[in-house]
Amino acid sequence: GVKPNVSTYNTLIGGYFLVGKMDEGRKLLDNMCSVGLKPDDFTYSILIDGYSMKGRIDDALIVVREMLDGKVGPSIITFNIMIGALLKGGRKEEAKDLFDGIWAKGLVPDVVTYSLMIQKLIEEGSLQESDDLFLSMEKNGCAADSRMLNAIVRSLLQKGDVPRAGTYLSKIDERSFTLEGSTTTLLTALASGRKGHEYKGLLPEKYHSFLEQDTG
Repeated sequence: GVKPNVSTYNTLIGGYFLVGKMDEGRKLLDNMCSVGLKPDDFTYSILIDGYSMKGRIDDALIVVREMLDGKVGPSIITFNIMIGALLKGGRKEEAKDLFDGIWAKGLVPDVVTYSLMIQKLIEEGSLQESDDLFLSMEKNGCAADSRMLNAIVRSLLQKGDVPRAGTYLSKIDERSFTLEGSTTTLLTALASGRKGHEYKGLLPEKYHSFLEQDTG
């Protein structure tokens, strides 16, 4: 018969992880190595993503270490999956360590990496730190996209920091990006509060119309 190759194993492992049979998928990886096949970046990504989705962060971290020991360089996508999972699991310091270690692996954080870290800082109320990281990102040549800026505006509005949200709304305008529906909804919600009129001076002029709507 035809001997299975790395691609065949990846498909089978992915199938096991998709239906939640992660231990069987893991055994297949071990079997793959025992027959002399070398897992690739995609193989490891299947495991890391699968474990992370199920909250098995420690298992995912073990795979990352195996990946590094096996001299398979993780991609920035691998780092993003792990950083996202660690942050979701409340393990901010480990996520920060992983983030700081990206450059040592010859990689550069992308807009997703920065967005994950910045959103967590805003969520925690570390707003100056989030601003500093945003500036550092742009200084390093990674430009914020529309999705990231909209997400930052929403997070800041939810935190009640309207002046800061106004600053990022200006960035959206400068780059000719459009407001996402969920961002518009939050801006409109400001008008329904008693302080709606007070916020006018804190937002770019084009957004004043949101605060002047008749809320009945």
